[in-house]
Amino acid sequence: MTYEEALLLLDRASKSGSILERDVMDALLQEIGNPHLGMQYIHIAGTNGKGSASAYMSSILTKSGYRTGLYTSPYIQEFTERIQVDGVQIPKDAIAEITEELDRASDRLEAKGYRRPTVFELITALGFIWFKREKCDVVVLEVGMGGRLDATNSITEAAAYLLMNIGYDHMAELGDTLELIAGEKAGILKEKGGPAIVYEQTPEVMEVFRAACREKNKEMIVAQGEKAVAKSMTIDGTVFDYKQYKGLRIPLLGVYQLRNAAVAVECAMALSRRGWHITEKTMREGLAAAYWPGRVEVLQREPIVIVDGAHNPQGTTALAETLRAIFPGRKFTFVCGVLADKDYDSSLEVIAPLTEKFNAVAPNSYRALSSEDLAREMRERSDAPVRSFETIPEALNAVLAEAKKEDIICVFGSLYQVGDVRSYFGRNTF
Repeated sequence: MTYEEALLLLDRASKSGSILERDVMDALLQEIGNPHLGMQYIHIAGTNGKGSASAYMSSILTKSGYRTGLYTSPYIQEFTERIQVDGVQIPKDAIAEITEELDRASDRLEAKGYRRPTVFELITALGFIWFKREKCDVVVLEVGMGGRLDATNSITEAAAYLLMNIGYDHMAELGDTLELIAGEKAGILKEKGGPAIVYEQTPEVMEVFRAACREKNKEMIVAQGEKAVAKSMTIDGTVFDYKQYKGLRIPLLGVYQLRNAAVAVECAMALSRRGWHITEKTMREGLAAAYWPGRVEVLQREPIVIVDGAHNPQGTTALAETLRAIFPGRKFTFVCGVLADKDYDSSLEVIAPLTEKFNAVAPNSYRALSSEDLAREMRERSDAPVRSFETIPEALNAVLAEAKKEDIICVFGSLYQVGDVRSYFGRNTF
């Protein structure tokens, strides 16, 4: 099997969609020798901030001398991004070999009466096999959807459980209230393992997390986001204080990134107290070296072009907050593409007051809202000029042709278009 054939097989598996249950994943892991056992984990769930927290924690652990696996989703430009060890992406030939092994294991499962594994179950198993082969000391493991029934929750314990910001997403699968969604995310908690590190948020969500921690007899450490105080914030990064730590630096932009980084600091401190070889020096180095593309990422400076994967009202609110903080009093040219099953109405309401010009596109996904329909929604919510384009390159060509050096262009709305934007500006690798 070649790499391309492996991707085609995984694409075929994706047609079954997401199935939130654990029986088949547990059976698949047993069929391939339970590669997930015998490794330490940092398990991360939440609606927003999972990816950033994963980037911070994997960087801190690598700087601290641990061989660190990183499992995230979705990818931006290349499938190999999803599975990394110490910042090195899994080789394509390894994906081909392991996928072929998993295909044979799937045949055996079907013969035993199980359904065929979903694409996410296959990719998660692929990651576990690779991390075991690479002799990882610890794996930073990002949940795919929810938590309780997610394929990643087949692990038996974690050194730390990170519960990030909760918002309205995947409501058909997880529930239509923040409390229900939070309950599903908190399903990653187990009696075994280390503490729960929690992103501080609404009282209702915090009570769900407290109840889950009480049930599992789990220490709950709250990352107090209000104590993460920015000292400077520019397009080159942010310097901030958090509790006793002064002058911490992160290259990731965003007011919300201070709160995400606070979770990583609390996690690093908690692991250090439990005997992990993480020092203040390696924590600082890890934060400063963290990299997570497509999150308020600056791709060009004259005019400034920013790409962000904000795809729900919570993410768009965070983007607006960041733009106001870095560029006070400014308005922006937005290029926006959304998926039809997202709450794009609320996202447009949030961003409309900052808009000088709107440009609608359609992300490269069968779930995309057409650019014409999105443009219609934009006109209903803003008096700013609105245009529609079929593709990202067409939109960027037009926008850049008329832009002045002092303009600020921001592309947002879907992670599915971030790769196209980065490629347009020659950013083809991490």
